[in-house]
Order: sequence, then C-alpha cells, then structure tokens
Amino acid sequence: MDHRQLDTTQRYYRVGEKRRREAVERVTAMQFDRHGNRVWRTAKRLLDSEHARRAVGEVSVPYGGCTEPSNVAAGGHDCPVRFRCVGCGHFRTDVSYLPDLEGYLADLLRSRERLAAFVEADDWATTEALPSDEEITRVRRLIRRVRDDLEDLTDEDRTQIQEAIKLVRRSRGAVSLGMPHVRRPLLDIRPERPA
Repeated sequence: MDHRQLDTTQRYYRVGEKRRREAVERVTAMQFDRHGNRVWRTAKRLLDSEHARRAVGEVSVPYGGCTEPSNVAAGGHDCPVRFRCVGCGHFRTDVSYLPDLEGYLADLLRSRERLAAFVEADDWATTEALPSDEEITRVRRLIRRVRDDLEDLTDEDRTQIQEAIKLVRRSRGAVSLGMPHVRRPLLDIRPERPA
C-alpha cells in the first residue's frame, strides 16, 4: 500500500483466513509437549473436522495451549496447577511461542535472584514465591528443543516457518489469566453547561 509507516498499513490490511490457516498449520507442525517432544508432526494431513475438534478441546494459556478438560470448559480460568503450564501434561506449545518462553525464563531467573536477596519474608512465603529449579530446567530444556528443531530445518523451511510465526503472532490475541483489573474511568468530554 506504499505507506511510510507499517502501523498505517495494518489499519487497512487484514490477513485472509486461507493464509492464516496455512501459517497455523506450518507452525503447529512444530508443536512440543512440556518435555520438548514433538507432538504433532503431521498437521497438513488433518481434515477440517479434526481442526475443529482440536480447537474445541484446547484453550489458550501463556506460552501455548491447554487441553485439561475443566480448564477448557472454564475458558482457561480454572487451572488446577495455578498456571504452572510447563509442569502439566495437558500443556502444548509451538515454535511461535519461543520469544514468550525466552521471556518467561528471564522472568523466572530475575525472580529467583530478587527473592534470594530479599530477607524480609517468612521462609514459607519465600519458598512459595521462589521459582523452582525444576521449572527453570524444564523451560530451558523446552527452549533448547525448539531452537534445535528450528536449526535442523533447511533455510527455505526456516524462512517459511518465520513468516508463519509472524502471521500467527499477529493474529493471536492476548491470553487472560483471569486476574482482576481496574479500568480507568472515562473522561467526561462534555463541557459543563450553565444553568
């Protein structure tokens, strides 16, 4: 569209369903479980009904998707393990979540260092808030497996995956953890009228 800024183009440009589906299939072919094992290598062979069935049986969670039935039924607001997704057998992620996983690992490491220096809390509170070594190790292993699988691709396949990732990330909405939030009050833009 020849705009100077990408933001202007994004207001007009909408990704078509066919292109989005191709991107999702390409990214989903590189899906991993919590141990870093590939779980869906044959995404292109699935029928339309299988896509629909899978979408109904999964809910978006931070860093991937959840197939735990009570959490799916509650729209992602009833996680039995309190959003410790990488430790749950119902968790799935894919290559499009790699930047999020890397950010999560950095947050875990920062939290661990910050809590190690914090001495004004009871032991039980510090222990509860401290990220476990197992969680940090699991996230590191998962990131390494996703990166290794990306490196094993040909240059052409890697380029196609990167394009698909951009498309999937753009079309993916934010995942709500069900945390309460306070909206800012709307400003009254009407001027006061004299009586």
